[in-house]
Amino acid sequence: MSAEPGLVSVVVPNYNGAPFLAECLHSLRGQSYRPMETILVDDASTDGSVGMSRASFPEVRVIELLRNGGFARAANHGIVASRGEIIALLNNDAVAEPEWLEELVGALNRHPEAGSVAAKVLLRGEPRTFNSAGDLFRRTGLPDNRGAWELDLGQYDAEDEIFGASAAAAAYRRALFEDVGLFDERFFMYCEDVDLAFRAQLAGHRCVYAPRAIVRHRLGATGGSTLASYQCGRNFVWLLARDVPGVVWRCHWRAILRAQLALAKGALHHAHEPAARARLRGQLVGLLTSPRLLLERRRFSAKRRVSDDYIVGLLA
Repeated sequence: MSAEPGLVSVVVPNYNGAPFLAECLHSLRGQSYRPMETILVDDASTDGSVGMSRASFPEVRVIELLRNGGFARAANHGIVASRGEIIALLNNDAVAEPEWLEELVGALNRHPEAGSVAAKVLLRGEPRTFNSAGDLFRRTGLPDNRGAWELDLGQYDAEDEIFGASAAAAAYRRALFEDVGLFDERFFMYCEDVDLAFRAQLAGHRCVYAPRAIVRHRLGATGGSTLASYQCGRNFVWLLARDVPGVVWRCHWRAILRAQLALAKGALHHAHEPAARARLRGQLVGLLTSPRLLLERRRFSAKRRVSDDYIVGLLA
């Protein structure tokens, strides 16, 4: 992956996003930052997304995938094809304000220790309500969106270091991917950004939050509740097996196990609902497939450049 200095590449993974994709691409056309390139990675859509993009946004480079492989795979294709030294990701159901990219780049320039930067993501239909002010990881072993559902009252207006960036609207240095690898495509969608954030943090690549890099997101437009429940049930377990260091397990194993049991108990209580059954299936698959992920922890330990105290301090 060779980089072109100064160029920022924006990768938009897309699967059947025709109802909202044009608004997303139009917001990228209006970005104040230059030079930039926009890459649409179409994940085998069947709704005319590709034709619309080529006809209405000829400046966008389109990569067509022959089969649907999930957000992580589509994002990776875009990253590999990109030419920028900084690579931004934007969901196809998100709209970026004109200074979004300029603010992300500015934050990375002000924080040379950071390998990634998170945007302020507000709900499209409720412009004063947060979707995310970056990702966090709790001592219970559960990932979460920082600030989710809170009203924007200025509580997240500081340019802080945080655990990780939500890949719905984020920017990464190419050097981060070259050091710790791309998104793990096995995660398909949901938590692939948390897995990357863990690997990056363990290797010493910090993450900063840029409060003036604003995006408005149509929450849930590209993922169904049953799919999300299954993926989260499985991927939460995978994060525990693959990424959570031993020091965190030693300090918080009781809280981690209680949290997983509480999720399973809640799903059993609502077992008549398809989403609840999907979460249970996901947890079971996560447990059954965890042994092979445990073997990968050694690779991350070999790249680890931070102390136990730093790792524990990352947790919410």
